[in-house]
Amino acid sequence: MTETTAAPKTTVIDVPEAVGVFDSFETLQAAIYDLMIAGFSRYDISLLGSEAAVEEKLGKRFWRAADLEDDPQAPRASFVSEEAIGELEGGIAGGFFFLGSYIAMAALLTPASTLAASVAAMAIGGGPAAVVGTLLARRVGRTHRDYYAEQIRHGGILLWVRTVDPEREALARKIMEGHSGRDVHVHDWSE
Repeated sequence: MTETTAAPKTTVIDVPEAVGVFDSFETLQAAIYDLMIAGFSRYDISLLGSEAAVEEKLGKRFWRAADLEDDPQAPRASFVSEEAIGELEGGIAGGFFFLGSYIAMAALLTPASTLAASVAAMAIGGGPAAVVGTLLARRVGRTHRDYYAEQIRHGGILLWVRTVDPEREALARKIMEGHSGRDVHVHDWSE
């Protein structure tokens, strides 16, 4: 008995999309913020998925941004701002500090413990936990920066913006080009 495995099916939504390539995270972020200010939903904005996602979905180990900008099969990812990453890093580091301090404090919540002993336990217990939290938070930030650096090494960061009419198409193109977007156009397959 032979078992066949079918390739994953991709649904392509027939909605026009503007696409552009950015050479830095800063210009990409500025373009995305202006797109959102202009009324584009964050759900209409997407980036290329990670290198692992591209390899898994397309089987392409080596690729260039120009090869994938008009490929409806290219895996997509949501934009995550630097502010959101900073909040996540703060939450991880702070959460570990709180957890370590809480455990140390709970261990000393006996009638015989003194305030000084409790404060010392919180500092001793929270310190190592805060270090672990900080290391994990740095890893999150590094992963985020590496994602964009990888895209740039492959020719630029791809940005897609769904548009619903010619006016929104023109607005998306204008904003993307105004922030140094290269090869900004609307997909042939979605026209």
